Formats: sequence, structure tokens, C-alpha cells
Amino acid sequence: MVEIIIKGIIIGLFVSVPLGPIGMLCIQRTLNRGQKYGIFTGLGATTSDLLYTILSLFFLSFVTEFIEQYRFSIQFGGSIILLVFGYIIYKSHPSAQPQPNEKPQYSLAGDYITAFGLTLSNPLVLFILIALFAKFEFISSTSTIAVIAVGILSILSGALLWWVILTLLVSRFKSKLNLRGLQTINKITGAIIGLIGLLGIALSIA
Repeated sequence: MVEIIIKGIIIGLFVSVPLGPIGMLCIQRTLNRGQKYGIFTGLGATTSDLLYTILSLFFLSFVTEFIEQYRFSIQFGGSIILLVFGYIIYKSHPSAQPQPNEKPQYSLAGDYITAFGLTLSNPLVLFILIALFAKFEFISSTSTIAVIAVGILSILSGALLWWVILTLLVSRFKSKLNLRGLQTINKITGAIIGLIGLLGIALSIA
């Protein structure tokens, strides 16, 4: 069981560590809004990864067939979402943190949902998980429900560990950035996410 926990944490880290669109979004929100908003962004992505983990363990053949059948629609639609979201971030302007009696313009739930949706629109995560399961000989068809549950929770723990570490490191640099610096971060993040969306569109219609 200890081996399953260790492997699960490592898989969770491997899935989350690469700084793709969600990683950039997590950094941007941490700098603009605070660490808890970055963590909830990472939590949304982690929930999506968890859903893909469950699907890969119990419904692998069905999900793989579905993705292959609707590959163009999934890739094209997800890329459009990334492009639009990148544009919104690029045009957004950072503001000072709200005062204690002032209601913030954004919400933890909103950050969670948008991160969940963006990650869910990228089925590549499913194939990464399959490759990692095979590499680490993680869970087999003979594994009990208890072992599978521990494995899933371990993956979740590994992913959350990364988002906490990332937001903690980023928040340390927040005090060194003024509004101009935060706006530059917004533009860089939006441009990268938008370019990834454009690349996805190009690949889907190629």
C-alpha cells in the first residue's frame, strides 16, 4: 500500500508540474489575486485530472473510442476556449487587493470552475495518465477497490502538493511587482495561452 501511495504522489506531480496553460493561469492569478485563488485554480485542474484518472481506470476502452471518434470537435472546441480565454487575460488589468469591507470582483468558485473546464477540454491528460500507469505499473485489473481508492487519493495529493508549492513560491515574489509588472504578467500569460489555442486550431484543421 505504501508503494501505491508513493507512486500515486509521483504521478500526480508528473501530471501537474509541466507549466502549460493552467500553470501559467495559476501563476497569473496568484500574482494578481493572492495565493488562495491560485490554489483554487490548481484545485480545479486537479479535479479534472482526477476525473480523467477515474475514467482511465474504469472506462478506458469507451473513453479512448469516444476521443478518437470526436477528436476534431474536442481539439477544435478546446482550442477555441483557450484562444478566447487567453484574449480575456491579455486584456485584463490588475487591480489592488480589495479592502476587508470591499467585495472582490472575482470568486474562488469561478476560478475553480474555469480551471476545471480548461483542463477538461484537453484529453491529452488521459493518454499521459495511461502512459504513467504503465511506466510505474501503478494499478492493474486485479487491484481491489480499496487499492484503487488509495491510488486515486495519492494522485490527488501529489497534484495538490505541486499547486501549493507553486503558489507559495510565486506569492513570495508578489511584493516585488507593481501594477505595471502585474499587467505585463497578464499580457505574457494571455499571449501564451492564446498561442497554444491557435496552435491547437491549426493542428486540428491540418
